[in-house]
Amino acid sequence: MIGRRHFITLLGGAAAAWPIAARAQQPARVRMIGVLMNLTADDPVSHLRLAAFAQGLQESGWAIGRNVGIEYRFGAGDNELYRKYAAELVGLAPDVIMTVGGTSAGALQQASRSVPIVFVETADPVSRGLVASLARPGGNTTGFTQFEFSLSGKWLELLKQIAPGVTRAAVVRDPTQFSGVGEMAATQTAAVSFGVELTPIDARNADEIERAVTAFASSPSGGLIVVSSARALILRDVIIMLAARYRLPAIYPFRYFVSGGGLMSYGPDDLDPFRRAAGYVDRILKGENPADLPVQQATKVELVINLKTAKALGITVPTALLARADEVIE
Repeated sequence: MIGRRHFITLLGGAAAAWPIAARAQQPARVRMIGVLMNLTADDPVSHLRLAAFAQGLQESGWAIGRNVGIEYRFGAGDNELYRKYAAELVGLAPDVIMTVGGTSAGALQQASRSVPIVFVETADPVSRGLVASLARPGGNTTGFTQFEFSLSGKWLELLKQIAPGVTRAAVVRDPTQFSGVGEMAATQTAAVSFGVELTPIDARNADEIERAVTAFASSPSGGLIVVSSARALILRDVIIMLAARYRLPAIYPFRYFVSGGGLMSYGPDDLDPFRRAAGYVDRILKGENPADLPVQQATKVELVINLKTAKALGITVPTALLARADEVIE
């Protein structure tokens, strides 16, 4: 766990840009925002996401430490920690809570049906019971959903395009997460038409992933599909290392994997929803009801390819695929 004062130092760039005189002011009432993240406090991705959130707040006229305070908690992909920190944050009586992922949003709903909740990166919030509908969420919860399960079929399609010889694919997922189950099912449906045999690999810890990938790689013509989950993102360095060690073409849900040495990613801009979530937090702080704020979906999906990794794997990326890429890392 990490408290507000300590974590503000990690956001130095955003906070330092605000005028010193403005930060020194003491308004009559400082509003309180709770934040429940799904990664660890020291993960660079957490820093980027929270900086985007802080930027969005700043653009709406909020300054951390001047007219708004933030209490941070980091669940690190652990369901027990989500429940513990959800109860802690609700106990602080914040004006609104921003959270990442459907599991943490569900834990917050169990802790309170009155504190406003704004989620990001939550797959199919209607089916999992977080909202009544996308257009009219109802209750105390709304937010931004990034991944549709149909995207899982696209991951398999792109993997076959960049590595046509793949006939077997290991799907790294978190079986305890709603999205992991749904994405695995969608990938299985697509696998039939591509003639690819799927093997699920559970992303519980590094040792389990290493054993499973090592066993999978003992047979030829394999590739990796990593679906979106906090555990996979936390363990991304291990997964990227294993893909390189066993020369497995792999596709990932976020650009962070590719900038870290992974082959290819296909997914939404990961930082934009945090800036947009700040806009919803602003509207709630100014009196709007989350029940009336529609759940918004991703507006753009990006394809990122790492040519250095492709060369190391002996892969020649098709020209048509390169032309489609939003970013090529060389």
